[in-house]
Amino acid sequence: MSTPHNSAEFGEIAKVVLMPGDPLRAKFIAETFLENPVLVNNVRGIHGYTGEYKGKKVTVMASGMGMPSIGIYAYELYSFYGVEAIMRIGSAGGLTPDVKIRDIVFGMGACTNSSFANQYCLPGTFAPIADFELLSLAVENAKECGVNYHIGNLLSSDTFYCDDETVNDKWAKMGVLAVEMEAAALYMTAARLNKKALALCTVSDNLVTKEETTSKERETSFTQMMEIALETAIMI
Repeated sequence: MSTPHNSAEFGEIAKVVLMPGDPLRAKFIAETFLENPVLVNNVRGIHGYTGEYKGKKVTVMASGMGMPSIGIYAYELYSFYGVEAIMRIGSAGGLTPDVKIRDIVFGMGACTNSSFANQYCLPGTFAPIADFELLSLAVENAKECGVNYHIGNLLSSDTFYCDDETVNDKWAKMGVLAVEMEAAALYMTAARLNKKALALCTVSDNLVTKEETTSKERETSFTQMMEIALETAIMI
């Protein structure tokens, strides 16, 4: 069995999937943390690997950039491969000085400027939220790792380069911690299909202080986030 965007056969993908945006980050995680990783998908260069972490089968697969992309992959994984939980492990831009480089943000909710929810024809505004069990387990693992973390709202934005230079200040005033581009679509897809989802993001840059990491650092050095997600995966 395969889908338009995934060449894996049924059974080759684990029930729990870790989903970075960057295919090279997926490759790095598989080769660094998984035992006997096998490339199970490479359609459009979206690397998907399945291996074992501490004796449990885990898949790491990229999502690409943006809500349409993660929406496609999450839908196919949940609907056609028997996946029960997806954890997005990505990068995000801090919106306040307190959300520092390399801190981890757990997306309890995900605000968005996207029209992704329009497909559901709801008579109001849907609030995309994380699965509480995943969130609770991941936070406990973060405490054990001793990392700096924050829990709250993410902003999932359709625009990386926004023409409104004041937009980040407006979201920060509402307590939004960081901006990324995928969590809201993941949460909505999981809700629609009665599955589990969580986004945990390492702060790659701060849009107030202007501190930032390099693309190589984003690919290979956000290991605390990766380990938290993997430890959470084996507890589900």
